[in-house]
Amino acid sequence: MSTGKATRTSGRATISDVASIAKTGKTSVSRYLNGEQHLLSDDLKQRIEQAIQQLDYRPSQMARSLKGGQTRLIGLILADITNPYSVDVMRGIEAACRQHGFTLLVCNTNNEVNQEQHYLQLLSSYRVEGIVVNAVGMREEALSTLQQSMLPMVLIDRKIPDFACDVVGLNNREAATVATEHLLQQGFEAILFLSEPLGTVNTRLERLHAFRHTMAQHPALLAEQAETPLNDRQKLEQVLSDFSGRHRGMRKAVISANGALTLQVARAMRRLGIQWGNDIGLLGFDELEWAELAGVGITTLKQPTYQMGHAALERLVQRIQGLATPSGEQMFSGELIVRGSTTR
Repeated sequence: MSTGKATRTSGRATISDVASIAKTGKTSVSRYLNGEQHLLSDDLKQRIEQAIQQLDYRPSQMARSLKGGQTRLIGLILADITNPYSVDVMRGIEAACRQHGFTLLVCNTNNEVNQEQHYLQLLSSYRVEGIVVNAVGMREEALSTLQQSMLPMVLIDRKIPDFACDVVGLNNREAATVATEHLLQQGFEAILFLSEPLGTVNTRLERLHAFRHTMAQHPALLAEQAETPLNDRQKLEQVLSDFSGRHRGMRKAVISANGALTLQVARAMRRLGIQWGNDIGLLGFDELEWAELAGVGITTLKQPTYQMGHAALERLVQRIQGLATPSGEQMFSGELIVRGSTTR
């Protein structure tokens, strides 16, 4: 009894099998598969389609890529895949990849500079057509590799010093100014800007500079800045304890430079018995799902991360397609979400 499917003794169906059942040549099948169906008659297209369904034929994507010179692969290098910011950015990039028919390969450096060079070489070996990079701090050899390969590339969030490249990210100066002015409007008299080690990470530097500039316009108020590694629990607690102790009787607040650090600050405050909103105000960059559930709620500076990821991939596709205009920046505005941690 016939089941409507061709019977094969072993292995997967080939293009020759499709051509045989469709009673045509491999060239016609290739045209059908490669989007050149307008060159085929309606009858031939129908026969090929039926043969593909009958054989459950699935073309080898790698073989097609090698033959056509296009892999339809996009590489994404993330500094920290555990950061909620990175997850949302990745969602936006992946959605845009689907719209344009690309497949995304994701590499996580875990904030390790050495891993960037490794993943750049790995992605090149996979012949990706372009990459989106959330950089940690690429070294000279990595930059040289990129420049020589002429591989289309877009940076997201973090810039690379002295490297001309398209950048998509938050307008950090505007966002930090909005955040600082909000705290000033709420009557805070001493404000601590808390970040991970600054290094050459432009996002941290730009936010700090905007904070200092805004506070400089209010010389009677106190502005402080401290750096602490994300995983140094003891140092973070010491910084918060010292800040709280130095300014007793004053209305105090902390600005946390990113979402991952905000979580650690909130945990440290609880361990120290400090209540955000009552004892110290707390404002964090990046909107976190738990921020509105944390007691009185934590005020955040929300980034349009999904939209930024989507825009980065759109720009990369333009470069892949041959856009030759000078590299530039696409900056997005953030949104201040006010909750009880900073209100009177």
